This record gives sequence, C-alpha cells and structure tokens, in this order.
Amino acid sequence: MTTPRDLLIVAMDGEADRPADRGSLSLALAGAEVIDLLGVRAVALDGDRVVPGDLPTLDDPLLREAASSLVRQAPYESVEDWLWRRGRDLSSAYLTAFETEGQLTRQRRRLVSFRAGEVALVDSPARRGAVDRWESHEPVLVALATAAGLYGEPLDEAGAAQDSPNTPDTPDIADDEVATVLAAVNDAVMELEAVRQRRSIEDAAFDNVWRGL
Repeated sequence: MTTPRDLLIVAMDGEADRPADRGSLSLALAGAEVIDLLGVRAVALDGDRVVPGDLPTLDDPLLREAASSLVRQAPYESVEDWLWRRGRDLSSAYLTAFETEGQLTRQRRRLVSFRAGEVALVDSPARRGAVDRWESHEPVLVALATAAGLYGEPLDEAGAAQDSPNTPDTPDIADDEVATVLAAVNDAVMELEAVRQRRSIEDAAFDNVWRGL
C-alpha cells in the first residue's frame, strides 16, 4: 500500500476524530504522493521545487500517474503548485480506484460523509495495515491526517497541532524534504479554509444587502 491509500483508508474508516473534508483531504493526498515518490527517489526537492528523477517501476497506478504528470522542465514546479494542480478532486480519483479494485461496498444512496455515506471499506489486509500504521502513530501519516483536519484540529500557523483531547504530540519528522512537503500541505489547507471563509463572509454580506432592499 501507499501513503495516499493509507490516508484515505484512515479518513473513511472512522479511525480519525472527524469526517474528512474532500478539499483538504485531496491536498493531503497530493502531498502523500510526493512523499512516496521521494521515498523511491522518483523525485527530489531543490528548495521547494519538485525535481523529477528517473521513472521507477511503480505497482500503484495512481502513483504511476502522479510520477508521469510531473513537470520535467526547469525551473520545475513548486510543492505548493503541485498540491493545487494534482490535488484537484484527487480524493474522488482514489475513491474510484478503490471501488474499481473491489475495496468498497455500496450502502445508501445519499453520500453524507466518508463515515456514513454510500460507500464503505471492505475488510482487507490493506485496510488492516493502514489502521495498524495509524494506531502506531506513524509520524508521516499522523502529520498528513492532522494537516487535513482528521485528527483533532488542523495545524496552526506555527505548524503545531491545536489542542484536542485526542490529538497526539506533533510528530518529529527527521527528513527535511518530507518536512518541507508536510509544511506545504499545511499551508495549502489553511489557504483553502481562508478562501472558504472569505467567500462565506462575502455571500453573507450579499444576502444582507438584498434583505435591506
């Protein structure tokens, strides 16, 4: 299994503290892909730039797709740009892959959230492996889940988890490149939330204007 798949399983399996937000989860999945590509040396980071290496043999089709979609011309692409480009609807792509592979069963018609929606995970070695990784508080998976808001509150601007009874200690990430990716994921999630808040305020102001006419 890959880190993106483990993250999606955690989001769907009720192991996290709260239901997943699709946008935040998609950004975290894109970050998880970069981290896995770093692990097999398919990419390296030059500052915040994602520099492609040789295309390795990858068993996972979505990770192969990610590797093949890298910008391969200098000055290359920043991690932030990758997250926004690759992360668009990425949670849906992974859900589709899970369903195609028989890892999901359909339940109700109306999708409420990953936990109480129309799809549920089947029991499988992949699911048990992801849960084991989660319950052991594996640092990268916890950091990605926390950034996406699955485990307690999202990280604050200083990169620390906000207080919650079930929030683990902020994991120490020894690898500088992985830490750079995780910081970019956190920044992107906070930017997404800020955009949503601005739109909500603007919509509320617009409604108030119409009520006053």
